[in-house]
Amino acid sequence: MKFLIVTAVFTALAGVAQAAPSVERGEYLVQGPMGCGNCHTPFGSQGLDMSMDLGGRVVEDNKHFTAISANITPGGRVSGWSDAELARAIRECIRPDGSLIGPPMPCAVYRGIGDEDLASVVMYLRTVPAVQHDPGQSTYNIPLPPAYGPPVDSVTAPERAATAEYGAYLAGPVAHCIECHSPIGPQGPMLDAANLGSGGYEFVGPWGSVVGPNITSHADGLAGYSDDEIKTIVTKGLRPGDAPMMPPMPYPYFSRFTETDLDALVAYLRVMPPLPGN
Repeated sequence: MKFLIVTAVFTALAGVAQAAPSVERGEYLVQGPMGCGNCHTPFGSQGLDMSMDLGGRVVEDNKHFTAISANITPGGRVSGWSDAELARAIRECIRPDGSLIGPPMPCAVYRGIGDEDLASVVMYLRTVPAVQHDPGQSTYNIPLPPAYGPPVDSVTAPERAATAEYGAYLAGPVAHCIECHSPIGPQGPMLDAANLGSGGYEFVGPWGSVVGPNITSHADGLAGYSDDEIKTIVTKGLRPGDAPMMPPMPYPYFSRFTETDLDALVAYLRVMPPLPGN
């Protein structure tokens, strides 16, 4: 199975570096827009077991693969990796031994994570409580590519502001909205211009079967929603009229979006080319 690599939009994003890497920025990203625990935290009887935050679990089990997210706390095997190795595993999905991390890790878009943000995420992961848990290793019945693209040397993220440019960065490399809300094809998520954000990706889990909806500016998507309604959907998982939405969208994590970041995200969603739903 080959995976479509769409990086040009994100790796080409230019802007002014906002600040030096920090644990605080890393915490905001991991526990907020990136929603890492949505896949890396085990389930308990009441949902995610936060006593084992980021300790790894079986994420998806189907005929194509059994995907197991790693324990990314200091209690997991990543504790023996250097900062550079951990950063490469996140951004390029390549482990120190050269093996590739497979789906559903959003490798196609993580390649566009900015240098400062990536360093901040690594800094924060080094500080989280160690979870003593071995979730096992993934198995794939499909061939993985040798890499998801050429080595990534450096990425400059856009200026953090309430702009569509920064919103594209949030919706892509950071929160990977476009990957979950684009259709899936034989080469993975279809992130080309004819499909980007048009929905159709099916997610099967404890919640049943859920299909990612269209998030473009088309009438099938978000055209009929106000900015505030979109923000409520993203941060609270509620449609207009307080109709609850389903997992696996990480609403508790997205509730931590700053107002500026939410404004940027909505600004980007408003300018996405309108595409009919899948």
